Amino acid sequence: MAAESETVAEARRQMEICNACRYCEGYCAVFPAMTMRRSFTEGDLTHLANLCHGCKGCYHACQYAPPHAFGINIPATFAELRQESYAKNAWPAPMGRLFERSGTVVSLLAALGVALALILVVALQDPAVLWSAQRGVGAFFRVIPHWLMITLGVVTFGYAILAMAMGARNYCRSTGSPQGGFDPGPATEAAVDIVTMRNLGGGGHGCNDLDEGFSTRRRWLHQALFGGFMLCFAATCTGTLYHYILGWKSPHAFLSLPVQLGFWGGVLMMIGAAGLAHVKVITDPGPVAKKLAGGEFAILALLFLIAATGLLLLAVRHTGAMGAMLAIHLGLVFAFFLVMPYSKMVHGLYRGIALLRHAREKRTAPAPAAAA
Repeated sequence: MAAESETVAEARRQMEICNACRYCEGYCAVFPAMTMRRSFTEGDLTHLANLCHGCKGCYHACQYAPPHAFGINIPATFAELRQESYAKNAWPAPMGRLFERSGTVVSLLAALGVALALILVVALQDPAVLWSAQRGVGAFFRVIPHWLMITLGVVTFGYAILAMAMGARNYCRSTGSPQGGFDPGPATEAAVDIVTMRNLGGGGHGCNDLDEGFSTRRRWLHQALFGGFMLCFAATCTGTLYHYILGWKSPHAFLSLPVQLGFWGGVLMMIGAAGLAHVKVITDPGPVAKKLAGGEFAILALLFLIAATGLLLLAVRHTGAMGAMLAIHLGLVFAFFLVMPYSKMVHGLYRGIALLRHAREKRTAPAPAAAA
């Protein structure tokens, strides 16, 4: 049996103090879940850490927060524990080590993806075609062959889905989260929490996004990023339907459904990614796990660049710059698919599982355990 990490031991110490105090039990989803337990296994602590949305309310309200000798800092400790859970449950297992330097890995793979895409395009394409304006049906595919674009997309995206599904299975096993058996009540509650990001609303008054003051800024920026990402995914799905079912080849008109979904999705992604990065720069550093900042900034930068290059591609698609911009955009997208299972992106998946488990526990657990 593997030795317990220092982060797990520290999280247990803090949770035991919190479970005895219970001043913050109404602040978020973590504390009602905490009160259902008298002791905390590593799986319990990992579940609570992924249930935490980093609202920082407990830190600013806690009488035992630094500089008190107890040094209770749940947001920072749980952030580090979440990172450990991502690495521990990664698939394939050796890839878990990438989480230790996720910022560097994201940056290197993004640069490598762009470089390889440009090299492939230059090697496969006649310069007269690559650097000349392409218009009309199939313009993109005259620069990058359709078979190559689709093959790279399917392989990289397919790998990301497989790796994240296996990671989710590992996470459920390591935390003891329920597997199988669909219950519509808890599933609906968890889905609503995920889509609305209710736990970033602080019960309506907001969370402590920047300091001890209340704000809903982080919630709306997360909504913008998530909503933009889903609109871009919908644009891809719609474009695929147009191509294979209706026989309508890209590039499509600006007012067409795929382009409109992608345009507004890109705008929202840029707003969300840039806004969240700004919040991370100006927020109170006390409840922040500083060693994780590199990876978080890197994935936000990658998402911003994907959206920005997509919008630039739309702007220059009828000019000679289209070929290079298409290669850069696709290189960033394919790199994103490869790093997705080993970056902060997995927090959405694990947090969703934690919310589902919490919704089930609320319906089946006995009355909250008495504090020690």
